[in-house]
Amino acid sequence: MKVSIFSTCLVDLMTPSAGKAMVEVLERLGCELDFPASQVCCGQPTYNSGYLEDSKLAMKNMMLAFEHSDYVVGPSGSCIAMFHEYPKIFKGDPDWELKAVALKEKSYEFTQFIVRVLGITDVGARLEGTATYHRSCHMTRLLGEKETPYLLLEQVRGLQLEPLKNSDNCCGFGGTFSVKMPDISSQMVDEKCESVVETGADILISADMGCLLNIGGRLSRKGVPVKIMHIAEVLNHTGETAAAKGGIPS
Repeated sequence: MKVSIFSTCLVDLMTPSAGKAMVEVLERLGCELDFPASQVCCGQPTYNSGYLEDSKLAMKNMMLAFEHSDYVVGPSGSCIAMFHEYPKIFKGDPDWELKAVALKEKSYEFTQFIVRVLGITDVGARLEGTATYHRSCHMTRLLGEKETPYLLLEQVRGLQLEPLKNSDNCCGFGGTFSVKMPDISSQMVDEKCESVVETGADILISADMGCLLNIGGRLSRKGVPVKIMHIAEVLNHTGETAAAKGGIPS
């Protein structure tokens, strides 16, 4: 199965280990991968800030970058959810609406693709430790995917998954929200950190790096020794402990 990788800005620029892990898992599952070099940002930051016309330039570039891809897979429910907004944004545009629909229909978040398209819930991962999972707002509410990360994590041998209180609550990142509303954002991430600590977990997992960097940064400043890991890094473990391989230190 041919799959094009959509790296996303945060993974590409700040946490490439998550992208590498995603690639290695997909290759292990038999996918033939490529990486369209012309891809850039999906346009979400500027779009959410109200700069619609400026955002369309990046969106058009992305539609062209993945025009000939069979499937597009990314390590972020948030960024894939942005692709799913394209048909609404370009509705009625004779040149771009069909391209927007085509991109939406073949784009999947990493865990969503493994479960919904490949039909796999056990990727052969093994990771000793106690973890909790943070559900990102965009993946849950906009992309509408609530199940696939849990289905995959339940099959990771050696991993004890503890439920996170108020798991539906936002961590306070929200992209530009954390910049525009820092006081409110700080209170939200503090609440999220308290919930993480209450689980007793030594690993915090999520499918969106924005959330992980926000929560992980706050935990680090509080001196809480919780490791943050993108779910791709967890699924790429095949026997080592979290401390021995991968993982982004908090």
